[in-house]
Amino acid sequence: SETSWASTRRLVYERAGGYCEYCRTFEPSIGQAMHVDHIDPNAGNNPDNLCLACPSCNLSKGASITGIDPAGGGSSRLFNPRLDNWGDHFQWVGGGLLIQGMTPEGRATVERLKMNRPRIIRARQNWIIAGVHPPV
Repeated sequence: SETSWASTRRLVYERAGGYCEYCRTFEPSIGQAMHVDHIDPNAGNNPDNLCLACPSCNLSKGASITGIDPAGGGSSRLFNPRLDNWGDHFQWVGGGLLIQGMTPEGRATVERLKMNRPRIIRARQNWIIAGVHPPV
């Protein structure tokens, strides 16, 4: 029902604190509503399969659950915000301008979700100047 989806969306949003669980973009910084992403598009609406995603990450990810690790060329599963710790797979470099993947999952996710596309980097520059990025 609409009411139960609204409460699910609220739970996902509050659990993420308003941050994209992939690239850590903060909703108030982008002025667009975050999306509720199905981590595995075939696994249903259980909150354990849902995460908050910015439009850029969600639209780039689509129905993907794997990507290519550019360091090794092999296929890897994507970062799963319900199972994985962000800091184990990613780090901020360039003072917060870029997200660097540190594991096959991290690198494949950065690549598949286009986390360092030029328009995102320009936005991060502005957020850094405003003192609201990178998130701690």
